Order: sequence, then structure tokens, then C-alpha cells
Amino acid sequence: MKIQFKNTPEQIELVKAMGSKDNKVSREATEIFAAFIAPVIQQVINVAGTSSKIYTDLNYNEDDSPSIPLDLYYNEDVGYVSTWSQSIAGGLPSSQVEGVKEMKVSTYRLDSAVHMLKKYARRSRLDVVAKTVEKMAQEILVKQERNAWAVILKALAEASTQTQQHVVQSATDDVFIVADLSELMTRIRRINAAFNGGSSATAPGEGLTDLYVSPEIKEQIRNFAFNPMNTRVGPTVAGSTLANYTATTAIALPDAIREEIFRSAGSSEIYGVNITELLELGTARRYNLLFSEFAGSTSYDGATFSGANDEILVGFDLSRESFLRPIAQNADSGATLTTQVDDQWVARSEKLGWYASLEEGRICVDSRATCGIIV
Repeated sequence: MKIQFKNTPEQIELVKAMGSKDNKVSREATEIFAAFIAPVIQQVINVAGTSSKIYTDLNYNEDDSPSIPLDLYYNEDVGYVSTWSQSIAGGLPSSQVEGVKEMKVSTYRLDSAVHMLKKYARRSRLDVVAKTVEKMAQEILVKQERNAWAVILKALAEASTQTQQHVVQSATDDVFIVADLSELMTRIRRINAAFNGGSSATAPGEGLTDLYVSPEIKEQIRNFAFNPMNTRVGPTVAGSTLANYTATTAIALPDAIREEIFRSAGSSEIYGVNITELLELGTARRYNLLFSEFAGSTSYDGATFSGANDEILVGFDLSRESFLRPIAQNADSGATLTTQVDDQWVARSEKLGWYASLEEGRICVDSRATCGIIV
């Protein structure tokens, strides 16, 4: 994420005015700059975040108390549903059982404050000004991502539908193959059954649409181009049943698929599932350890998850609007992020700064949109 200002006479003049020794001139210029950078920061954090593709924004007036009609999102007529959310930023997401009704939503404030020496403004150091704004955007983005993925991983760790958990084990420890992806696609279709266990009268979703993986798993996907992938061949004895089939990895993927993976240095799509690489996933990495905390002693396919030895691959059905982000919106400007002059600096400090904030929440209203593979 990089922010860069154009070297134009207007911007140079504004930056120099911010560094003025006349407090009135400096204050006015800093306020103008604060109003100018707010939409820039807002656009950057909306694009740069990995969770922005997963969550759907629900704008509400900043003076209102947001709520969600669960029946419109969960698409069920009877019973109760579980939702996952946080009451404070950085807090432990919790599961709340609700009837199919209007649910009040807890939101929290995310903010960041930065400052710089006025001498950099007087020298027209646009690079320093840009880095200062960039740092403010990064701080808010880091807080947003941590809270967003905490809700996702908490919901995934606890999710169970029709007595089926949403997490499966890979066929082989530390190895991800196409058969594992195929099994996950089957599992997410099974958990999207209607409340009576049968086929839904309405569209239950597309199934698995996206899979978030670590760089190490992406390496294994690149290796599909030259590694064998087949897991089962025909019977070795005439009349053998399916149970007598011989497992093998002696046969590779079809040439067309291997060539596509080879040309693209690792396919970003397999079986129509988008593959996204996430640095926070992987053995002993941030989100991996977070999932381990949430999973605890839960048994997935007969085995518990170890954050130090296993890794979780997180899948989604993004055709469903199951992950929601209520975000406060200014009634007059429509902005969701506000930037103001930080007035804590006195004249003798020779500093100027800004304060940015937004109000949001993160909610999973239907865990059937998420699933995972333990490798």
C-alpha cells in the first residue's frame, strides 16, 4: 500500500502553509489537508484489505443503532440461528443464538493518530507527508483486518450444520491435493441443506467459490504442474468392489490443467474455485494461531488442530451475503471515515498531526458460507 502526492504548485503551496510559524495559517491549511486526505485513506483501506472481498458493507447513519433482519439473510423459516460478532475492537468474537428476527448489532470505533515536524512541511517534503498519511491508513487497516478475520475464524472453528463440521482433514499430513479440494466442495454442499436435511427449495448458494491459502500451499499448487495427483486407479482383480481399488499417485493431472498451472506460475483457479494467497496463514502464523485458539480441543475428523504443526485453509461461498460489516456513514457527506486536525500539539512543539476514525462492526450471520481444510 503506497500513497503518493503529485508535485503540483497547489499541493506544494498547501504543504508549505501547514508548516507556517503563523498558527492561524498553519491550522487552516492543516484542516484543508485533513478534509483532502479522508477520501484517499478510505479508498486505500477499502481496496488493500483482504477481508473487503468477504464482507458486505451495510451503511447506517452514524447516530443510529444498526440492526439486521436475520430472516432475509439466513433464508430459513423456523428455528434459531447462531451469529458471531465482537462487542469491542480486538475482543473475543462470541456466538449468539438468535431467533429469526431483527438483531441489534454491536459496533466499535477504530482510530489512528499521526504527527510530523513542521520543518518537513516548510521544506515541501511531499514524501514525508505521504508516508505520514500512509502510516495512518496502515494502522486502521491492520486493526480492521485483525477484527474481520477473528470473526471469520471463530465462526469456522465452531461451525456445525446437520451434525457435520465445516472443517475437514486433508488425506495426507502436510500435503494438499486436488482430492482435498473436491472433498471440501462436497462438504460445503452438504451443509447447505434445508432445515429438514433435504434439498433447499430456494438456491442454497453456489458452493465453494474462494479458498484462502498460505504461500506454502500455493507452492504445492504450483507443483501440481509436475507432481502426480491421481489417488485411485481401477481394480487390480477382476470383479473387485470399490473397497478393493488400489490407491496410487502414479498418474498426473490432465496435461491441459498442468500446462495452465505451469504457464501462470500457479493457477489462481481450480475447479472454478478462486485461490488467494494470504501471508497470515501457514504453520505458526498469525491467523493460524488464532484459529488454533478458537478451535481449542475440538476434534475435526478425529484429530485436534495444532497451530504449531497444522495449517488451516479457509474456504468461502461468497455467493451468500453471510459476512456483514455495518459501517457508520456521515449523513451530510456520506463519508465513512473522518479525518481531523490533532489539536494536542502546542506551538512550541513545532509539530502538526491528524486524527482519523471510523465506526464499524463485523458479523457472521450464517456460518454455512465458510469451511476449511486442515493440512
